[in-house]
Amino acid sequence: MMNRQKALNLLGMAMRAGKLISGEELTIADIRAQKVNLVFVATDASENTIKKIQDKSSYYHVPCLTEFSQAELSHAIGRSRMIIGVRDKGFAKKLQELLSS
Repeated sequence: MMNRQKALNLLGMAMRAGKLISGEELTIADIRAQKVNLVFVATDASENTIKKIQDKSSYYHVPCLTEFSQAELSHAIGRSRMIIGVRDKGFAKKLQELLSS
């Protein structure tokens, strides 16, 4: 539970550092361009959206996590978003460590 909160705080920090991309179209474009190191999709996004992002992510070998709801993701970054891409390798690595333990 603590690590989930730490991960959300880290997302907020990454947002302030300008290391995130958010929104479906922008994130997909960045996945294609290999600019994203980790993708978050809200658990309450539509099935089609989740499938589209997961398929795109797996094709380009980008880890895709459905750990948080839209409310949690939106609160963390201060904007209403379903999909967030992490552009920074360091942030992506730390987020994965926090969420896998």
